[in-house]
Amino acid sequence: MSIRKIRTNLLSALLGVLLTVSGTALYVGASGSSAPHETWLDSWSAAQISAGDVLGPNWSAAGFAGHTIRQTVRPTLAGDSVRITLSNLFGDRPLPIAAATIAHATDGAAVRSGTVRPLSFGGAPGAVIPQGAELTSDATDYPVNARQSLTVTLYLSRPTGPATFHYLANTTTYRAIGDHSADVDGGAFTEFSNSWYYLAGVEVSGIPNRDGVVVFGDSLTDGAGAWPDMDNRYPDALADRLAVAGRPRAVLNAGIGGNRIVSDSAYVGQRAATRFRRDVLDKEGVGTVILLSGINDIGASELHEPWMRPNPEVTAGQLIAEYRQLIRMARAGGLQIIGGTLLPFQGAPYYSERGERVRDAVNTWIRGSGEFDAVVDFERALADPADPDALAARFDSGDQLHPGPAGYSAMADAAVAVLLGAAD
Repeated sequence: MSIRKIRTNLLSALLGVLLTVSGTALYVGASGSSAPHETWLDSWSAAQISAGDVLGPNWSAAGFAGHTIRQTVRPTLAGDSVRITLSNLFGDRPLPIAAATIAHATDGAAVRSGTVRPLSFGGAPGAVIPQGAELTSDATDYPVNARQSLTVTLYLSRPTGPATFHYLANTTTYRAIGDHSADVDGGAFTEFSNSWYYLAGVEVSGIPNRDGVVVFGDSLTDGAGAWPDMDNRYPDALADRLAVAGRPRAVLNAGIGGNRIVSDSAYVGQRAATRFRRDVLDKEGVGTVILLSGINDIGASELHEPWMRPNPEVTAGQLIAEYRQLIRMARAGGLQIIGGTLLPFQGAPYYSERGERVRDAVNTWIRGSGEFDAVVDFERALADPADPDALAARFDSGDQLHPGPAGYSAMADAAVAVLLGAAD
């Protein structure tokens, strides 16, 4: 699929087309770029999938019409200017955005008084994002603090159709009827979801660098087993560790729950190589990617739920071939790529002895091949010393597959040691 990422600025506003949706001037993106003196760095991101509710209740299939949605994110890099990227990558029609604002979060759907700022697109308060495209807002002078919550509020006045979204946000999104994009009080927001909709990225202005890290993978990266609204996924903890060590960097979470290396899925996203450019290589200010993925490929053949299809048996050789492709892609993009060993999964719903043999073979290759620039041994960091094929109980969320917050903290400890060692 061809992806158009549209940047807006004053010039593109002059070259773009304005139309009206419910009385609001909207910008239909023309190609543009940032002013030459601006340097943009990705500070937060979420990998996108197509609409569907097979994984659990959410609003993506129905989309929105006359709704305001307020979403909370946690940027990992500070800056004095900000812009956001909205995605209509998997929509079935152009996406009208009637209004968008940004604000500093407080409790629930409320935002801090005096911090609400409207966003613009080519100088207009709204935009129409073409089907299959992403759109980046104009730059806005607005202070963004690293690792402090920010809200992005969108008013969607007209029917959107199925929404491009990120299912496992582990962060509450709020919905209201009518235009409440400028509200400080959260009282109008009476509906709740655990997903992000359309919001693909937050960038901040900064000094040019390639210090950023993309953490790429499946639900172990996405944060299944973390606590809602607590920002204790392993990439969150990694950003915290780097800041405490005096080496702050952008840490971008490119995990998708259920995602796989070998197979595309209608429900859990495009396979790793298909989405690698969009979710890793196209990010601004990134120099390193940490790869942890493959356990879903190994286990999928043991399950028969629709969201796991296609679910063929996968060999270690197939996974290694896909890892090598990702290594080549990262190197061609000038990135360092760090391989993560696959975590123990004995007792998980899709565990099998065959799958365990594949996991062992893959981990042996990750550790010993020398093909990655470095290796984070997540398996050894989280395994039960008395039963190395299982997660240690203190790290297990309870399903024998996903770590809980203590496990994600241990993963961050293992990753930061490798990152700082590689940088020294």
